[in-house]
Amino acid sequence: MDKGINNQLFLVCGATSGFGHAVAMSLLSEGAGIIAVARDEHKLKEMEKSGRVETVAGDITMDATLPAIIKKIGTRQLHGALINAGGPPPKTAMEATPEDWDTGYRQVLRWKVGLAQQLVQLMKPYGYGRMVFIESASVKQPMENMVLSNALRLAVVGFVKTLSQEIASAGITVNVLAPGAHDTPAINRVYKKKAEQNDISEQQARDQGIAQIPVGALGQADNFASLALWLLAPQAVYITGQTISVDGGTIKGVFG
Repeated sequence: MDKGINNQLFLVCGATSGFGHAVAMSLLSEGAGIIAVARDEHKLKEMEKSGRVETVAGDITMDATLPAIIKKIGTRQLHGALINAGGPPPKTAMEATPEDWDTGYRQVLRWKVGLAQQLVQLMKPYGYGRMVFIESASVKQPMENMVLSNALRLAVVGFVKTLSQEIASAGITVNVLAPGAHDTPAINRVYKKKAEQNDISEQQARDQGIAQIPVGALGQADNFASLALWLLAPQAVYITGQTISVDGGTIKGVFG
């Protein structure tokens, strides 16, 4: 199925690893061009070799990176953006300090608000845009040892829902993907924390985690990317303000 994004331009945050990299490769396979943002300059240089890839090296959560992104886009039409970055470290509610909360706010919420506001201003004159935020299934069902993610990602969902209502008539859609356990580097820190708490190996923690997933396996980033790709395409015109779980059936609620 032709996604209709050939020669379109997309911003991909966290483009060198995990979900971000998988989505970036999917966009390129459909003939799109991307502006890849990540901290690892070496990996960004490798991505440039594939063609149709421009890069911005920097920490997306830091204020200095946003002007660099806007400058890179320039006067061109930006058709869509994948808003994505690593999450906060595993912490229990009693472990998380005020300093952890301050850091978590900057890492999970603050930069996304600033970036989205800037991108809306760029998209509005064209009457078209797609934004997809990658958050976590914890916004629908809290995850053990992930209090910072559980709380702050909910704030992102609230922001996205509000924003979607305000800009729907401008032809810009904004949605959230909420992944459960996937076989990406980010999942390892969850299993490490669980192993430390229960005095077991990380492999045992991993096996126990997989056993709790109804489909019996970790998700794959490439499969996840196929849904993100569709939400970034013109066909997703009638879907906005939604939070969609991709979790192998883990969420128990009927609106999961």
